[in-house]
Amino acid sequence: MLRVSRSLTIDENDIEIGFVRASGPGGQNVNKLSTAAQLRFDTRKIVLPEDAALRLNRIAGQRMTKEGVIVIHAQRFRTQERNRADAIDRLLEMLREALIRPVPRRATKPTFGSKQRRLEGKKRRSDIKARRGPSRFDD
Repeated sequence: MLRVSRSLTIDENDIEIGFVRASGPGGQNVNKLSTAAQLRFDTRKIVLPEDAALRLNRIAGQRMTKEGVIVIHAQRFRTQERNRADAIDRLLEMLREALIRPVPRRATKPTFGSKQRRLEGKKRRSDIKARRGPSRFDD
């Protein structure tokens, strides 16, 4: 059992991991060995609150299929074991991030001092631009 949070655990049997050949540089190691891990996890096998499920869908993005299966491709390392651990860590991090409720923003008014500073900056900039043009001599 993998612990995501106090209230959520995942059975390791629900996670499918296959190994495929990695792309990119690596010489003969890339051509001969299947070291890249491809993790598949069906999110319907766990019970998530509705808001957390929506956040997970947004966080996963293109890594989640229409059926609710998260697919993570890990090929950062040269060994199957490290890529497998990396894929599982990324899945757990994604689930932990989805469980955190964002703090709602409270609208506040700008302070008097910040209004004054903004207006002073605008006045200073206006004076600089006013002095750029040809000088006028009033006769």
